[in-house]
Amino acid sequence: MKNDTTVSVPGLPLDAAKTPVAVPVPVSTHQHPPVAMAPELSQQWNTKNLGFRLGADAASAACAASMIAPVISIIDRSIMENASGRSTLAQSIKTSLRTLLTRPSTVLFSRPVALIFMLYGGTYLTANTLDTASSTVRGHPATYVSSGTDKFAASSAANVGLCIYKDQVYVKLFGPGGPPRPVPLPTYALFALRDCLTIFASFNVPPLLGPVVSERLSAEMRRRVSGETIAQFAAPAAVQLFSTPIHLLGLDVYNRPTTVGGVSWADRWALVRKNWLISCAARVCRIVPAFGLGGTVNMKVRRNLMEKLS
Repeated sequence: MKNDTTVSVPGLPLDAAKTPVAVPVPVSTHQHPPVAMAPELSQQWNTKNLGFRLGADAASAACAASMIAPVISIIDRSIMENASGRSTLAQSIKTSLRTLLTRPSTVLFSRPVALIFMLYGGTYLTANTLDTASSTVRGHPATYVSSGTDKFAASSAANVGLCIYKDQVYVKLFGPGGPPRPVPLPTYALFALRDCLTIFASFNVPPLLGPVVSERLSAEMRRRVSGETIAQFAAPAAVQLFSTPIHLLGLDVYNRPTTVGGVSWADRWALVRKNWLISCAARVCRIVPAFGLGGTVNMKVRRNLMEKLS
């Protein structure tokens, strides 16, 4: 006799053996590394009106350079002619001013003025285009003005290189009579050292000196002028006390080569001391328009143009 007895298991229905049971598929416990997703850009490049913005950089640099070029050209020529003995500093300035008033086109479109325009126009343009590049890559407004070491390095390289080229042409134009001679390497080195001192005093010293000056100004004075503004004008002017003898020594090395007459260093320093004060005063007058007026005009013209293009 067949035994159909069914044993019940607590918690299971009687027909559980006939019901298919879903067996869970084992899941691997191995952790796969997360898939690296492309990082989302945190900012977008600001390329709006980029071509016009570069044009504004050039226009503001040209505007500033054209305003200061005639005055600086006259001062630089007077220093060169005074150092070479062709004319006194005062007589050279009088002659140039007389020509500027009676025949302005002769001065304004001359090679010396064009060289000054190239020097400061190139310096301002380098700084402006670097600001535009920074605002484009970092997504800042078109009016953004950078102040990092990259801007200082680029502006310094442009200024020093263009200034050395300008001076080697000036010494040939306004040096002692006779056929032009090649500019010796020591003169190039002295001119480069002179420009490095001026650039350092113009870009690096004012941010450090400005807060110190502001602390010593009265509240009434601070409302009229900031310590940074005073430092911006005072530092480049003060450094001329040290850079002027270097400039005069470089000129004398060209004007009186060592191979001609055996000029001693004592003779050179005697001539430098003779022309130190008057040349220093002239170079201070040169620095004020170059780094004061020219820089201000370039900044304001660029800012106004960029505000219209933003």
